[in-house]
Amino acid sequence: MVKKNKGPEILDSRVVASSRLFKIESLELRFSNGVERTYERMKPSGRNAVMVVPVTEENDLLLVREYAAGTESYELGFPKGLIDPGESVLEAANRELKEEIGFGAEVMTPLKEVVLAPSYFSSKMTLLLAKGLYPEKLEGDEPEPLELVRWPLSQAEELLTHLDFGEARSITALLLALKQLSQE
Repeated sequence: MVKKNKGPEILDSRVVASSRLFKIESLELRFSNGVERTYERMKPSGRNAVMVVPVTEENDLLLVREYAAGTESYELGFPKGLIDPGESVLEAANRELKEEIGFGAEVMTPLKEVVLAPSYFSSKMTLLLAKGLYPEKLEGDEPEPLELVRWPLSQAEELLTHLDFGEARSITALLLALKQLSQE
């Protein structure tokens, strides 16, 4: 059993920078041993996200290639997006599939809830496996059409060395989906 420490005392918190999408928060902390430090983090938005690994009846993975401003390149990954207010994880996952790849899913299996960088972010992303796909398209918020990429499940491990497939969340989702599929 892992012992859970009581967190440090927050002496002060304030927003030190903001943009249209993000707010940076500075925290003045006092740890249990009396040491004080200043930490910075993305101010919690209260919105979590989903990422879905869709698998077709033909045993293909469905991925999207979309522009990533952080790397200034087109990246290959799984459908993903924020959970809208009042929406469940499963509803958000199905909506994102319909918006990004034009399919819904009859079966969604949650794989794991992950955090990208817990030192700086509090938002969580639920990774899911989707099966029983059926065609249904919803209008999304992407600025350009996403490229749909079919990848044979039998060659899934080759994705790990593919130059365009480098997002840590997509890699984690793939590995967890492969583990789940091997147990079915």
